[in-house]
Amino acid sequence: MIKELERIEVISARALARLDDDRYLLSAAVFQRIDELTRGAKPLVDMDIKKHKLADIALLEIANGYIGIDSVQEKSS
Repeated sequence: MIKELERIEVISARALARLDDDRYLLSAAVFQRIDELTRGAKPLVDMDIKKHKLADIALLEIANGYIGIDSVQEKSS
């Protein structure tokens, strides 16, 4: 369990770095992506939506650069 927490911590740090260390923007991006996943969007990473938390999937997508700052700002406007 501790290794999984460390992994999520590292992924969170990478996602935060991709969004210029803006915690507000990261939380908005994660929330927005969770909403999309809840409404039926397919994950952009190889993770089963039934086995993993939606927040973990969203963080990994952001950390890997599949969801960027532009897509978050467009939908919030």
